[in-house]
Amino acid sequence: MQEKDGKYIFGVVKVGDKGQIVIPKDARKIYDLKPGDTLMLLGDQKGIAMLKTEVFQGIIDQAMEGLTR
Repeated sequence: MQEKDGKYIFGVVKVGDKGQIVIPKDARKIYDLKPGDTLMLLGDQKGIAMLKTEVFQGIIDQAMEGLTR
């Protein structure tokens, strides 16, 4: 794992026959990922990103709060 300014490179993962990947142990530890956690998968033409659904929900809640004022 490499880290610079809060950005990480965890290495390479391989997509299995069923489309599954293994999230590296260092990444699971840093992002506190546990079995059963749900992740939001986002993407554009350049690639994909994952974040915990609770983090995404917090962002949505914050945005909605600004709209209701």
